[in-house]
Amino acid sequence: MTTAEILAAFPKLRVLVVGDVCLDRWCTYDPALALASAETGIPRTAVVATEVTPGAAGTVANNLAALGAGRVDVLGMVGDDGFGYELRRALSARGISPDLLVEAPGIPTLTYTKLINRASGAEDLARVDFIRTQPLPESVERQIVARLEDARYDVILVSDQAETDHGGVVTPAVRAALGRVRETLIWVDSRLRAELFRDVVVKPNQQEAEAASRRLLGAVDYGEWRRRANLRALVVTHGADGALVLDEKGERWSRARRMEKPVDICGAGDSFSAAAALAMKVTCDALQAAELGNLVASITIMKTGTGTASPAEVLSRATGPA
Repeated sequence: MTTAEILAAFPKLRVLVVGDVCLDRWCTYDPALALASAETGIPRTAVVATEVTPGAAGTVANNLAALGAGRVDVLGMVGDDGFGYELRRALSARGISPDLLVEAPGIPTLTYTKLINRASGAEDLARVDFIRTQPLPESVERQIVARLEDARYDVILVSDQAETDHGGVVTPAVRAALGRVRETLIWVDSRLRAELFRDVVVKPNQQEAEAASRRLLGAVDYGEWRRRANLRALVVTHGADGALVLDEKGERWSRARRMEKPVDICGAGDSFSAAAALAMKVTCDALQAAELGNLVASITIMKTGTGTASPAEVLSRATGPA
């Protein structure tokens, strides 16, 4: 299929993003206003402007919506706090439904605060993140599992971004519920637990894949990992080198377009997953899916922040010089 034909099918797809959705807060501070506190003598970080966007699983959802997916829903957990309100509003503003989010009273919404220097435009101070380290409350987990089991979608993307043992949405019970979903393409991006998923498409980056293979097998052996986990495909991204695809057709490479001086590679993996998962559903071909993922990522890395790509931009890049 051509790129135009693949993109034309996206508006027909219903997509669910399951996982760790967070609020990204992009705070611009003015270093000239870093006056010391009269009480402590500690200089303040004087934030003069703030922009909020959906982050983590929300970044995947944002990319799906930008690519023209017909319906995009997000299933995860938010707190009953101001950040949760901002997150719901940011999702809705981008055409993403927040209706499946489970509200957890007393638990803070995952929030990543990034501090941008007004004078230089650079993110040059330590982030201030609101994270969770306690296990998911059983009542919240039950609601997430129930909503997942009732889901009827063409594609489910799993965004397992938690970097701690506890606190993430994609628990063993949620993984088990995913295993009971039938007739739906499930695409998984998991930072620390990729080897625990079965009967799905798994997309780690090279570092994540090597670590997952060693945890599972004691060695890096992608073919054996795919066989043992009965994966529909294993897609290992290698940054500027592209992606290694392993499926029933063997091992194949999808080479990425070399982009001079990328502006921001943050979120490149999410934009790759969004495009590739949609393309996989349309084409049933993991290599063609990876090719579109690489194409979209080559657009988003040339934008600041967690950029997205529109169908028009994808078509322009596809037909332009390599």
